[in-house]
Amino acid sequence: MAFAKEQMRFTDGLSGRREQPRDGISLRQDQERRGNRMLDGELNAILAQVQEIASDVVAPLSIETDEQARWPEPGLRSMQDAGFGGLVVPERLGGKGHGLFALTRVCETLGRECASTAICFGMHSVGTSVIAAHATADQQSRYLTPICEGRHITTLSLSEAGTGAHFYLPQTSLEALDDEHYSITGTKTFVTNGSCADSYVVSAVAAEPDAPVGKFSCVIVDADADGISWGAPWDGLGMRGNSSRSMELRGVRLPRSNLLGSEGDQIWYTFNVIMPYFLVAMGGTFLGVASSALEEARRHLLRRYHAHTGLNLAQNSVLQHRLATLWGSLERTRRLIYHAAQSYDAGEPDALIAVMAAKAEVADTAVLLVNEAMTFTGGIGYRKGSKLHRMLRDARACHLMSPTTDILRVWIGRALLGQPLLAD
Repeated sequence: MAFAKEQMRFTDGLSGRREQPRDGISLRQDQERRGNRMLDGELNAILAQVQEIASDVVAPLSIETDEQARWPEPGLRSMQDAGFGGLVVPERLGGKGHGLFALTRVCETLGRECASTAICFGMHSVGTSVIAAHATADQQSRYLTPICEGRHITTLSLSEAGTGAHFYLPQTSLEALDDEHYSITGTKTFVTNGSCADSYVVSAVAAEPDAPVGKFSCVIVDADADGISWGAPWDGLGMRGNSSRSMELRGVRLPRSNLLGSEGDQIWYTFNVIMPYFLVAMGGTFLGVASSALEEARRHLLRRYHAHTGLNLAQNSVLQHRLATLWGSLERTRRLIYHAAQSYDAGEPDALIAVMAAKAEVADTAVLLVNEAMTFTGGIGYRKGSKLHRMLRDARACHLMSPTTDILRVWIGRALLGQPLLAD
């Protein structure tokens, strides 16, 4: 594609990161600060609070969230009330100052009880990280401060029907109206937290006919802006609480101060911010699903007895062997995800490869673990309304959520061979 050369201005073809100062502080400096506090007592305290929310608020509503395709507002508001809206916002901007590892662990904890709640919080955190990456003083005041104070939820609005899984190729147009305003027109699809968030990070391409090829930008669109309409409520096979809806923007007028970074920076945002944060949010979410599935299988083996022998399934050597194999698959994936997130937080040069691999591997692992857990539990797990029934439908989404597993593995191969990620 013609814009592939433009991509190389923003990514090095391997790590997908560049060093660019913002307010005198570089990405690497922020990463180092996060890397130094990944395992500290503050994170442990946060995880304890999140576990309490997951157990007391999220879990009791998980069936209702799934059956009624209801956006998991109580769980998300509880996360805000606990002060976690700004989990990944740097401390200098008023946030908690945590990075990918904390986001992974938080989404994993929520995902054990409800994948929709986990991914909705994860998408809020990804949108927040995009705003924070090059936030102006005005953007900090209007968006990051209320986010950190628990008064504002944001999310991404990137995917489009015309480009499918290639979410980094927006067709939505951004037109300069005058020195103070833009107009944005287009239709986005699968917007998580759609119609429920307070703002949306939207990608668009320059509308001017003389604009450079691939001049993609990111802007913030407020939920109450004139010209926004929403498609039908989400009614998916799984992830039913996501409120994943289509968003139509028709000449939506917004101030130029809502531009994130500079015009044409969208590819930079994609590989430096959106990709790593989104991939670990998904990785943590579906790691939680896989962990919960294994626990369902383990508990079933411990409590299920055969009347004709008086023995329980936990005493069966074949099942012991199979459970051990599943545990190994889960733990290998867990260590990869944790390593990827910690590597990125520490600013290691090849971290994005590990982050991409983490999401691809957890997709395989989550589907495998839930499938096998259902085999272990038989008709008890296979029945409609069981936890495994919900988790099987949720887990299947991981392969499909962009970047898809196939795209990620192509990108990993290209990165390892020193080829541009967006070579076609």
